[in-house]
Amino acid sequence: MEESLPDTKVRKFHIPKYVIILGALFAVALITLIAVAVVQKHSNIRNTKYGIVLDAGSSHTTVYVYAWPAEKENDTGVVRQVDACEVEGPGISSYANNVEQAGVSLMHCMNKAKTSVPSREHRNTPVYLGATAGMRLLSLQNEDTSKKVLSAVQSTLRSYPFSYKGARILSGQEEGAYGWITINYLLGNFKKSLWPSFLPPLFSNPGTTGALDLGGASTQITFVPDTTVESQGDALNFRLYGKNYTVYTHSFLCYGKDQALNLKLAIDAQGASKGFHIEPCYHRGYVKILNISDLLTNPCTAPSLQPPPSNMQLRIDGAGNYGRCLTSIQKIFNMSQCPYSNCAFNGIFMPPLTGNFGAFSAFYYVMDFLNVTNEPLEDVIMTLKSFCSRPWDKVKEEFPNIKEKYLSDYCFSGTYIVALLNERYSFKNEEWQRIHFLKKIAKSDAGWTLGYMLNLTNMIPAEPSYVGPLSQAAFVSLITICTILAVCLLLTGFLIYYKPKCLHKGII
Repeated sequence: MEESLPDTKVRKFHIPKYVIILGALFAVALITLIAVAVVQKHSNIRNTKYGIVLDAGSSHTTVYVYAWPAEKENDTGVVRQVDACEVEGPGISSYANNVEQAGVSLMHCMNKAKTSVPSREHRNTPVYLGATAGMRLLSLQNEDTSKKVLSAVQSTLRSYPFSYKGARILSGQEEGAYGWITINYLLGNFKKSLWPSFLPPLFSNPGTTGALDLGGASTQITFVPDTTVESQGDALNFRLYGKNYTVYTHSFLCYGKDQALNLKLAIDAQGASKGFHIEPCYHRGYVKILNISDLLTNPCTAPSLQPPPSNMQLRIDGAGNYGRCLTSIQKIFNMSQCPYSNCAFNGIFMPPLTGNFGAFSAFYYVMDFLNVTNEPLEDVIMTLKSFCSRPWDKVKEEFPNIKEKYLSDYCFSGTYIVALLNERYSFKNEEWQRIHFLKKIAKSDAGWTLGYMLNLTNMIPAEPSYVGPLSQAAFVSLITICTILAVCLLLTGFLIYYKPKCLHKGII
């Protein structure tokens, strides 16, 4: 008897409506997830703020452009250096006889800053100019002229589409303090710890880093001491990111590398006979004619030339001897009296050194030229002895691309740095290893400009943060909900469509 065959008709493939609905919901959730992320990211990009600071030093001016997100991290924006443009020509204090050119000289770098900052942010970008020791000296020499120079600079800066905030002469104390803020900010020493305060610290507090700044006309030392600052004029109190700091800072006007050389030459000129001087800090074979009148109008050197010498010109012949150079430099430091427990020089109090130090500006550039930024003190001295003893013609052959007026000073500058740091600040052999000669930290130049802007903008940003489509909490919540929804829809669709055996009805 033949068995009847079962119905073998081919069924058409049919997708249930609920699968289509689940798929549509899943697509909506996925598109929403992507759209929210893209819009929120675009808002953060739009929220970048900018600031411009001009460092008007004694020998040159540099224009710095900084950027940061308006949203805060650890109560402060994370600032990055976007651009740095060195103005051609000397510092603005050198335009005392042609004040209008002081402003004109800035135009090339300010035009460059216009391209570094997006045009939509021009009117919201603050511009600050801080003049340092060169202008401090000009103000002492001729206050009216210094005001005219600043006025010319202000006129130029106001002509740009930025938010001009002013040009002023910084005090030496401010210059030192802002340099200290800059390097500690960039090193992350001010960030709040995420470790709960009620628990013992996970690691010992590394503390802050001291700042050593050397310019052409002044030098600054700033650090947090372990002892009381005996001279109250050298103490500053800061409250930064919820913590109090008492900082020792002093600026030695006339002891930048250029003015220190002038000080030494003025003393030498007073004792020179017949307008002739043998100079151990210049290379053998180097000859220089010094106009005494330039020293007589300089506030740093004029006191050393009273009464003025009979010869108004001084011929200087190099001798190239590190030891004699170091000895001659000691004459510019007054060590005759100290009214405190410890002094650097000239009767200025300085507490014992504590912690590590970052040495920047001319400290770095001179030591980098000598290729001794990472060397122990004894190797630095050996390098200087060798370099200073080389004939001038050989030095020029080896460094043909360096201008002679800079190249001729490296023997003095290097020896002066050793005299200042090792003998006057007491960075002896072991302490010398605590000095880190640096140019940049995290791609930003070390110096006072960043600290100056951080202070004037109330630690970034000063204005309320740009409000995006969603707050951070709402953004995270919506992303989480959309993600959970998408996963649930996928799982539900999988279970319904494939129906695992454990879900089939009628299974015993």
